[in-house]
Order: sequence, then structure tokens, then C-alpha cells
Amino acid sequence: MRIPRIMLSAGSSGSGKTLLTCGLLQALLEEGKKVVSFKCGPDYIDPMFHQQVLGTPSRNLDTFFTGEETTRYLFEKNAADCDIAVMEGVMGYYDGVGGTTTKASAYDLARVTDTPVILIVNSRGMSVSLAAYVKGFLDYKKDSRIKGVILNQMSPMLYPRMKALLEEELGIKVLGYVPKVTDCVLESRHLGLLLPHEVEDLKGKLKKMAGILKETLDLNGIWELAESAKELAVPETLKEEDFSFRLEKKVRIGVAKDEAFCFFYADNFRLLEEMGAQLVWFSPLHEENLPKDLDGLLLYGGYPELHGQALEENSSMRKEIKTAINGGMPCMAECGGFMYLHEEMEGMDGAFHKMAGVIPGKVYRTPKLNRFGYVNLTQKAPVFGTDDLGNIPAHEFHYFDSENCGASFHGKKPAGKKEWDCIHGSASLLAGFPHFYYYANPSLAAAFLKSCAAYGKGK
Repeated sequence: MRIPRIMLSAGSSGSGKTLLTCGLLQALLEEGKKVVSFKCGPDYIDPMFHQQVLGTPSRNLDTFFTGEETTRYLFEKNAADCDIAVMEGVMGYYDGVGGTTTKASAYDLARVTDTPVILIVNSRGMSVSLAAYVKGFLDYKKDSRIKGVILNQMSPMLYPRMKALLEEELGIKVLGYVPKVTDCVLESRHLGLLLPHEVEDLKGKLKKMAGILKETLDLNGIWELAESAKELAVPETLKEEDFSFRLEKKVRIGVAKDEAFCFFYADNFRLLEEMGAQLVWFSPLHEENLPKDLDGLLLYGGYPELHGQALEENSSMRKEIKTAINGGMPCMAECGGFMYLHEEMEGMDGAFHKMAGVIPGKVYRTPKLNRFGYVNLTQKAPVFGTDDLGNIPAHEFHYFDSENCGASFHGKKPAGKKEWDCIHGSASLLAGFPHFYYYANPSLAAAFLKSCAAYGKGK
């Protein structure tokens, strides 16, 4: 399949990738293009901003979670029938696993998907030095795939001279600039950007940004670059065999979804539905009772620490979740969902709040990220009726820790010596800090759904 595509990347975090990506998505929509977007790496928040523009879920592509063929398969599956696919990079362009490799970097994804890259350069405080900066990125890897440059925070007066300098000396196409725009900045907190619903007049900001970009970017040049992307080949056997598990009868899975539980991979939901799950949304913040006739529960991550008091005050929901899980209803809980299952959780207000009480012990705030980054998990005890799940790639990102992290799995950093035990596992429960991407190991999702089907039959 031939899919026009580009990646927006940068030399470091904080270079304006998300705002520029969203502005470009909005501009392309206003030009009448059918657009699909992707985020490189295990990021939940940036895709939320993409979705605010497009009205459809943005997808993640991560070469740590999935091999090269599966990554191309997911790209093709999600980008079919679009006019253009726009990928947003992660961190610095070459920054990958362990901080010492390019594995799972934006460069790695561009290589695997053979995608032309536009390098966003924060130009503040530079002029001729821009040439040296860009040249370093072009030359570091012979197959850098960097085909264009956008100069961010660039003076309109200086831009024509810098464009001529870079194009003449480096042979790189300069595809426009972005002036300093103070009233379109996206603010951050401890886990990244504020969530879209917390940004005042987000739609207005993104439309304003799109209007600026339509004046300062070479949209025709960006389109031509996207159209230059080559055809991708995905083996038919991969489509047929790797994700083929299907239940005979659908199961109803309750999925916590509100301001406290909002970190989702859209592809996780799709794979669960294809395998036989009917997803039923509910809010541990705002609803007093669980949905009726559930066969399983999913409690994903988010910001429960910002809503500790409200979660505690919703005692009927806490009690129903505890009763359901203790009664054998299968549940997967990760990070924020795992925190919610404890007896108590420290909130960002510094107070400890009562939670569901399934996991003995407390969750407490720490001054820095804990076990941050990718991890490979190996199983130590049976979970969902199986002890043969194999290696499970996962990811951790949290400023909290637990008195009782569990020991059903063993985690090891893919680069480095750090390792630890984690996750509470049983015939009906898998709960811990690691986040899972189901396409990385579909047997995990299948085991959970089999357990849900068995529970449903026994009700």
C-alpha cells in the first residue's frame, strides 16, 4: 500500500512538536485533506491533542513494543484510505531505549516505516549556528531520512536569510518557520502536558495556530514530501495469523474512563473488540454503581492522584469494585488503576485517601520518576489460568510507588542492569504499575478474555 506520510521530529523534548503537529493537522483538514495521525512511543497525552483536531483516535507506533513487520502492519491498518498520515516523534530524534541506543526512537520508526522526516529546530538564540546544528542531525546517520526543516521561534525578518543559508550549504529543503506565539503555548505538569479538556479554548488556540502555519509553512512542499514516501509491504501471513484469537461469545468488559482514568492505547481497544469484547464505559469518579452484567474490569492509568478526595467520597463505587474483584470478576489494572485498588493512596494534595481496598497497603508520592521507561516482563506465577505468557514488553511512568508492588512477574530493563519483581497476579487479577500494549503480546489480552468468558459462564 502506498500511503503519503511524513514525520515531525525535533532535537529534544520541548521543541514544540505537539503544538506544531496539531497546527499542521488542523491546517491540512482546512485544506480538505483526509488526515490520520500517529504518535511515536508510549505516549498517552499527545494523541489526545491530535484527536481534538481530527475527531478520531490517534494511534501509537512503537518499535520496542512491536517488531518491524507488526509496526508496518499497524501503520497500514490505521492509515488505509487516508490522504496523508502525520507522525509525531518522541523526545530527541535519535533518543531511544536506555538513553544509549536509537531503538524505539523517532529515527527508528522513520526507518521501519520508510517515512520522510521534517526536523523542527528551536531557533531561539541561533543564526548561522543553525547550519551546524542541522548538519549534525543529517550526518549522524547516513540514512537519517531527514528531508526537510521547519524553523521554530524564528524571526520573520531573519527567516529568508536562514532559509537561503541552509538550503545552499546543506541541500536541505526549508519548509517554513513558526514565529514566537505566546498565546498558543500548551502548559505541562508532572506527567506531561495538561489534558485537552483542561486547556482553555483549545480549539481556538489550535485554529489560530493553523492560521499562522498556513501563512508561514510551505504546505505544498510538505504535501510533496509526503507523496514522495515509498510503498510499504506487509506480509499477508502476519495479517492472518498473529492476532487471530476470537471468543465464541462476546463478553462485557467495564472500562473505567473519566478525568482520573484516561490513559489509553486506541489499538488496545480495537484488538479487544476484535477478539470478542464488548467495551462498556463507566466512571469511578462520577457514577455510583458499576454497569450491569459485566464479565470483567479494565482500570487503566491516568491521574487518580489529582482526584483522591472525589474517588474516596464515591464509596459505593469503591465497594462495588472490591466486591466484584474479590468475587472472582477478572480485572486488569495498570498504574493509576493499580493505585486505585490499594487500601489508601496519597493524593497530590498530600493527604492519604481511602481507595478500593483490593490490594493491601498504601501508595505514596515520591520526588522523582520510579523505574521510568521500557521494561521486559517475565512471568513467575500463574495469571488468568496460564503460566506461559512469554516475554511481555511494557512501560512504566509514575511519580508514585507502592508498599506492595507484587511479585508475580520479574521486570528487567532492556538496556542496563536494573531489575525488580512486580505485579499482583492470580486466576482473576493482573494489577501493577506497568502499562501494556496488547499487540506486543496478544496472548495477554487473549488470556484475560478467556478468564472473563469463564467467569461469565459461571455467573
